[in-house]
Parts: sequence; C-alpha cells; structure tokens
Amino acid sequence: MNKQLELLVAIQDLEQMIRDAEDEGKSRELQEMGFPMDGLERLKENHRRLEEQLEPRHRSYYRKLTQRFGHAVVPVINNLCMGCFANIPSSFVSVTHENRVLHCESCGRILYWP
Repeated sequence: MNKQLELLVAIQDLEQMIRDAEDEGKSRELQEMGFPMDGLERLKENHRRLEEQLEPRHRSYYRKLTQRFGHAVVPVINNLCMGCFANIPSSFVSVTHENRVLHCESCGRILYWP
C-alpha cells in the first residue's frame, strides 16, 4: 500500500477513536466493555504527527472529503466503492496505478483495497 494512503487510513482511524473518546455516551459504553478511555492527548498528538507527514495536496483533499462525507477513505470490496457502492473499474488495480492514491470516479472518496 502507498505510504500516503497508509497515513490517510491511520489518520481516519485515529479521528474516529478521538471522536469516540470525546463522546460522553460512547466513552461510557466503551469503558463498560472494559476498554480504558485514557490517553486522549496521546491520540491527538499522534494524529498531529501523522498529519504532518501527509503531502499538502492529500491533506487538503482529505479534509474536504471528511467535511462532505464524514469518511474520506473507504475500502473497495468486490470492485465496489464502500462509500457510494459504485462499481470500480478493474483497471484501477493494474500495475500502472500501483503506488498512487486513487479516487472513486463517482463520489471522489479515496480508495484502498484491504
């Protein structure tokens, strides 16, 4: 997987963890399941460090998508974008696209193959 894409996926996951930790109801629910809810500042610091490693164009595009859709980076499963369920052309998985950050032609979200 492309390094920038790995960073985007990690940033999105960290943002979800931060939102869960800051949401009082969700935080209480996770604590009841046995998950410790400390370390919020560490999560935010790690998020900041990862964002600094992103190329500015990817950071900007990611922020725009996050504001529009909530989730900017989505998996492709069975050749479908899991953001909008549009069919992803098989040419997207060719060697020519191997180390590139790809976008869904329909919704514009950033795609990755799990």
